[in-house]
Formats: sequence, structure tokens, C-alpha cells
Amino acid sequence: MRRTFGSARGAGVSLYTLQTEYMEAAITDYGATLVSLRTPDRDGSAADIVLGFDSLAGYLDANKPYFGATIGRYANCIANGLFRQNGVEYTLARNDNGNSLHGGIRGFDKVVWDARESADRVEFTYASSHGEEGFPGTLSVQVAYSVRGNELRLDYSAVTDRDTVVNLTNHTYFNLDGQGEGDILNHEVLIRASHFTPIDGRQIPTGELAPVDGTPFDFRSPHRIGARIRESSEQLRLGNGYDHNYVLDGQGLRLVARARSAESGRILDLLSTEPGLQFYTANYLDGSVTGKGGIAYAKHSGFCFETQHFPDSPNQPAFPSTVLKPGERFCSTTVFKLSSD
Repeated sequence: MRRTFGSARGAGVSLYTLQTEYMEAAITDYGATLVSLRTPDRDGSAADIVLGFDSLAGYLDANKPYFGATIGRYANCIANGLFRQNGVEYTLARNDNGNSLHGGIRGFDKVVWDARESADRVEFTYASSHGEEGFPGTLSVQVAYSVRGNELRLDYSAVTDRDTVVNLTNHTYFNLDGQGEGDILNHEVLIRASHFTPIDGRQIPTGELAPVDGTPFDFRSPHRIGARIRESSEQLRLGNGYDHNYVLDGQGLRLVARARSAESGRILDLLSTEPGLQFYTANYLDGSVTGKGGIAYAKHSGFCFETQHFPDSPNQPAFPSTVLKPGERFCSTTVFKLSSD
């Protein structure tokens, strides 16, 4: 189902609703953004479990914290907004303390995508021109949202006409008790990762793949988010909490993480084909952003599971490559599977 959601930069913006017997997802073509996701708790009472805004106006704010958006051309950070490729140095738009973050000043979250809908699927497409935000190559991107039963699936695809770098993700903030229902520190989280990538003082990966064993970053068995978030850890200090990339175990489409709320009984299983996962606990929300229902989103109001390649990979030759060449196709899949106990 499609309805008008407003306009941006002279273009009409729509909101698309996908529904099953278990869930209802609403996605806008502005930023290919997940606006709401309604699902029942253990008692069958449905609530919206993602942070966001009631109208398009909130998403148009340049300072919005990427609620629900598709992120590209390069998700996460590229140090100093610079990388070299084929002997050429590329200078990117710098929008985060001298670094390029989430695609730059006008990333994929700030454009109106073309959309094509069917009963259980909406496919968004966008052509990012050569030189946009400093990136080389014209990149043709697709992201399709589809629903089936208790699963919301995101399929990404991209092709280019010259060598470039690509890293795509979704930046939804979840609260399994319902958006605006307090913090997520009592949520239990499992992440199937034996290593993570430590950061420096600018939150750029150092290049190390550090074992999680014996650290607050070990979520190989379920732990409450808040159990260790305030421990004396240099990495937690640098991230102001959890804001780190995990080196996921395994390959192919597999279960990589799980979150559970004991309060509501809701469970979120995350499946992905990607090698990395940015686990972020909304450390920089401070009550200054007013979301749905007039609720001020405070610190730790949500958490993000951002499936991705590693941050700053173009400058880290030991990390999995994010280079895409003509004749190749970038593909990845992420599945949010919802249930309750």
C-alpha cells in the first residue's frame, strides 16, 4: 500500500506499507528508510519497535541520526575522507571531524529513490553519479524490502561503470519494548563474533582484529547490554559505549546476532551475508531529538545492528575488500526475524 508522505527537493515522497499476519513495516522512498515496524509482544500486543519520526519533516533535518535509513555509498567511516585507488587519490566529502561518515554530506539517506512495489516487496533504485560526494564511478544501486511471515528481508545490489568502493547498510534503531519505552540496557544481546576492530580517538579502526575473549565486547553468549557498558575499558570510553565493528564468524547467510527483551518477550534474530556488524547503543542521543509521539529520545533509547564491511576498509588492506569493478555486482542480504517467548 502506498500513500503520500510529503515532498523533498521538489520531488514527491511516498510511504509504502508491507504487511503479514505477524508484522507491519512502513518504508519511505526518502532515503529508502524504514519508518516503522509493528510486531506483537508475548501477550499479542503490537507496538512499533523502531525509532523515528511521525512525518517526513523529521527525516529532512540534516542533523537527524540516520533513523532507519539506507546508508551509502560507504557506510561508516573513511579516515580523513581520503583513499587511493589505481594510483589516484580521491577526496571525499568530510562530515565527521575531518572524516567521511555514512556517504558524506548528502549520502543515500538524503535522496529520493525510485520505487516499484508489489504485494510483499518494495524495490528502491538510485543512480549515484560519478563524483557524487567525491566517489568515483556511476553506481546503480537497488535495495529491496520484502516481508514473509515474521521476517523483514533487505536485499542490496549495485553495479558500477568504473572502479569504486561500496559499503551499504541499514541504520535502524530498535527498542524491543517499543519505541520511546525507556532504554535498551536490559536487552540481552548475542553476537557471533570472536573478534572486533578496536578504534582510535577519532573512532577510526586501528587495523587490529582483537579477540573479544575476556573483554566487555564478548557477546558470544547472551549478556545484558548494560551489564558491562560502564566498565573501565579504553574502547568503551572511546566509543562512549558500544559503537564498534564486530568480525562476524562464518560465511553466507547465517544467524549473526540476536537481541531479546525480557520485559516484552520480543526477540530479534539477525541474519546476514556480510562480514561485519556495527553494534551501536545510541550513545549520542541526548534528548534533543524529538521522535514519534513527541517523545524525546535519550541516550541508549535504541540499539543498531548495522550489517556491513569493516569501517575504513579502503585504507586498511588487511580488511575484506570493498572495491567494486565494472562487470561485477555487489550483493548482500540482511534478514530481521521477529518472534517472542
